[in-house]
Amino acid sequence: MFSFPAYVTVWGRLGRFAFIGVSLLVLLFLVSPVLVVMPLSFNSQPYFTYPLPGLSLRWYRAFIDSPEWMLALKNTMITGVASTFIASVLGVMASLGLTNPRLKGKAFITGVLVSPMIVPLIITAVGVYFAFSPLGLTGSLSGLILAHAALGVPFVVVTVTATLAGFNEALSRAGRSLGASPLRVFLQVKLPIIAPGVVSGALFAFATSFDEIVVALFLTGPDQRTVPREMWAGIREQLSPTILAVATILVVVSTLLLLTLELLRRRTERLRGVAGAF
Repeated sequence: MFSFPAYVTVWGRLGRFAFIGVSLLVLLFLVSPVLVVMPLSFNSQPYFTYPLPGLSLRWYRAFIDSPEWMLALKNTMITGVASTFIASVLGVMASLGLTNPRLKGKAFITGVLVSPMIVPLIITAVGVYFAFSPLGLTGSLSGLILAHAALGVPFVVVTVTATLAGFNEALSRAGRSLGASPLRVFLQVKLPIIAPGVVSGALFAFATSFDEIVVALFLTGPDQRTVPREMWAGIREQLSPTILAVATILVVVSTLLLLTLELLRRRTERLRGVAGAF
């Protein structure tokens, strides 16, 4: 199962096995809450107990049949798609500027752009609330979309900037020498190559918006509840296995997003190798 070079000592091999064992234990520790929650979402009774008295999809049907949950899902999807689009456009534009060798203050600008990833969400939420209140953007999806777009921009900037770092500018110069405009060069030459990075950043931005709750608590009212806020309200007001069904759906969606990101990462590596060959 494991093959080691001849120069690896016994202690080196033991260290390798220990590292793998500790990694598996950490992974089990992180995944165990999900493994506990998912079976309970199929419980036929409204109890959080093992063993399960029976299996049923009643809590998934309750989620689909609930007007409150459907409104929350609608708000979540609208907010996620709109904020992802805005974050992707702004992030790509910022990345193009950051890769310009003539740009001054690049480190400072990069720090400002990625600061939403570093600043605690509660501080961001309070700042956004006080900034949006005079503009009448609190208690509306518009304000939540703008706030989530700001949270998603750093992910797009990081992934697209990393992709552009391996882009061969000779391709752009070749396009310009053939008479293409800068916009056409970007759309037909650069964008197809950096597309995996753009999509990866967009997926990160969408995932951030999809399960964000702190900013949503500050900016949304009863009619703008998102799925995470509806789950939070359900835990406080009436604990129901429907919340476990929703949590299971979120886990499945997040897993699919991670698999998609991994496929895009591999494709980016292949494209970077092809572009670097020219």
